[in-house]
Order: sequence, then structure tokens, then C-alpha cells
Amino acid sequence: MEEVIEKNQITLEEFESIKSNAELLKLIRQKKTHVRWIETRLHYESELRKLQIELVKLQQWIAKNKLRVAVIFEGRDAAGKGGSIRRFSEHLNPRASRTVALTKPTEIEQGQWYFRRYIKELPNPGEIVFFDRSWYNRAVVEPVMGFCTEAQYQKYMLQVPDFEHMLYEDGVYVIKFWFSISKEVQLERFNARMDNPRKRWKFSPVDKKGQEYWDRYTHYKGLMFSKTHTTYSPWIIVKANDKKTARLESMRYVLSQFDYEGKETAATTLFPDPNTVMRYHRSSLQID
Repeated sequence: MEEVIEKNQITLEEFESIKSNAELLKLIRQKKTHVRWIETRLHYESELRKLQIELVKLQQWIAKNKLRVAVIFEGRDAAGKGGSIRRFSEHLNPRASRTVALTKPTEIEQGQWYFRRYIKELPNPGEIVFFDRSWYNRAVVEPVMGFCTEAQYQKYMLQVPDFEHMLYEDGVYVIKFWFSISKEVQLERFNARMDNPRKRWKFSPVDKKGQEYWDRYTHYKGLMFSKTHTTYSPWIIVKANDKKTARLESMRYVLSQFDYEGKETAATTLFPDPNTVMRYHRSSLQID
């Protein structure tokens, strides 16, 4: 038994000779070392790098053709929206990309047309903008938490399809992601935030209500989908209980929507897994 263990062990000399993740993965397989999480992690890092290279190519093409692209990340608290945006944007040219995460509206903004403060953040020609939450705050979070009146909510729900149709007709590309997680996973992530001093800032008073108001969120989320899922601005559901898979597959989806230069030389598939990424459908079984 000891001989088998020794054969499966990676020596210090072998480890120090490794020059890449691919070589490490090859050695693990040769040694038949059963460390599945290492293989999974290396695969994720490899795919992430390949997809980020494609995102850089996509951004260059968007800038060259002066397109306007907005990618919206919505979902319950702790669904992994911010982490996904970071992986999308970390290697992009900051001069042609932005992340928008607005705080609560000021007193002046509260007296303005609801969409006004979001219109100011829409992409300029040649720019891609990532929205960490968006005008859809009024569709779910605000009515759940009592941050808007019933009249404001109803007016918003009537206006948002027309607003997005105007963006569509004006040539703005809008991709709407809903990151979907289960109630159990949300609780696990809340607890992890509280246990990590570096992440406690993420846990807000609104987050505390996420579990308590779970069914209310579900109710308003369903209304949002039924009223705002359109042919010109569809909702894309991303199963996000596995953060890393959600990141990779949402990247694939965005890349699959454009015929950018150099796409044919991609080192990995640009077609998202339909079991992870799918258009909203009323009959779809959803985990949240």
C-alpha cells in the first residue's frame, strides 16, 4: 500500500519543473493522483483565460464599429453578479468599458423620470457597459422592500417595454442576464460573507431580508419576466449555484451574440451550455 501511495505522489523535483497549468494537469493524470478539485480549478482557469482573450477581441471590434453594448446582470442578492462582472471586465480596455452600480437615488433623482439616471449611464459609441443591477431595481427589489409606491411600480411596468424598444430601435445592444440561485445556496453565501472579514461589506440590511422575503421576491420576479421578456429584449436565465460555471457560460453567451473579427480562431467553444444558460420561458423549471 505504501508503494502505491509513493508512486502516486508528486515529488518536489517534479513540481518545481512544472512550467504551466497544462503540465501540472498532465502530471496529475499520469500519477493517477485523485485530486478532482485541482483538475476542476485548472480547467476553469484555462477556459476563463481563453474566453477573456475572446472578450478582448470582441471589445476591439465593438470599438472599431462604434457599437453600443449594455450587459445587465440581475438576480437575487449573492447570486454572483459582481464576481462575474469582474471576470468579464478585468482584462478589457477601461477606456472603452465601464461598470455601473448605482447607489440609491438622491432626493433630486427621486423627483425625476425613473429612467433618467440610467439613460446617462448607457454606452457611448464603441463602448461596452456592465450594469451591476439596473433599471430593474424597480421591478423586484423596490416593491419587495417598499422603496416605491404601487402607482410608481405600475407606471414603471407599463413603460419599461417601450423604453427597451426605443433602445433596440436606436441600435443599442442590450443583454439581460438573470443569475438564478436556490434559497439554500443564498443562505450559504450570506454566511460565508459574514465569516470573511474582507467580504462583510457586501452584506447589507437589504441582504438580511433576502431569505425572509424569498417568496415575495419570487412573486415580483415572475411578474417582471411575464411583462418584460420580449423578442427584442429577452431575459437570459443563468443557473448560478456554481459560480465558476455561471461565469464561463455567461461569457460564452455574450460572445455567441456577435460576429466579431477573429472569432473563428477561438481556442474554446463559444456556444453556452443550454443546461446552464437559456431564454426565459413560462414553463421553465426555475431554481429560484
